[in-house]
Amino acid sequence: MSEDADDANADGRVPDVEVSWSRFTETYVVVLERFIRGVEVATATVFAALFAIGVADLLLQIVQSARTGRITDPLVVIGFIDTGLLLLIIVEVYQTVLAYVQESETRSIVRLIIYTGVIAMVRKAIIFRTGEYQTTQDALFAAVAYTIIIFGLVALLLTERVYGETRLIESE
Repeated sequence: MSEDADDANADGRVPDVEVSWSRFTETYVVVLERFIRGVEVATATVFAALFAIGVADLLLQIVQSARTGRITDPLVVIGFIDTGLLLLIIVEVYQTVLAYVQESETRSIVRLIIYTGVIAMVRKAIIFRTGEYQTTQDALFAAVAYTIIIFGLVALLLTERVYGETRLIESE
C-alpha cells in the first residue's frame, strides 16, 4: 500500500488536500470581497465627482442665463429644474452605492431605489413636451406610461412604509 492510501480517509479523501483547498477558497473569497468593496467605493467616488461637476455646471448655467437675460424664460427655468432633479438622482444613486458599501439593511436600499425612481419620473413629467413626439398618440402613450410608473412607484413606497412600520411594531 502506498503512503497516500494510508493517509486517505475511509471515503477516499486526503485530509491535507481538503484543508489546502478550503484555505484557498476562503482566501479567494476574502480577496474577491475586498475587490468588490473597492469597486463600490470607486463607484461612490465617481458619483460624488459627477455631483460636484453637475452643481458647478448648474451654477454656470444660471450665471450665464442671468447675464444674457434669459433667466426669466420658462424653458430655461425648466432646464434648471431638470438639471437640479438630475443632480438629486445622482445623489440618490450615490447614497444607494454607499448603502451597499456600508452593508445597510435591504429595506433601506430598496427605499433609496424607489426614491430614485420617483425623482426620475417626476423629472420626466416636468420636462415632458408633446412636441418631442411624432404624433399626439405617441405623446399620449408616453404620458400614460409615465403616469403608470409614477403611481406604481408611489404604491411601492407606501407599501414599503406600511410593511416596514408593521415589522417595527411586531419586533417591539
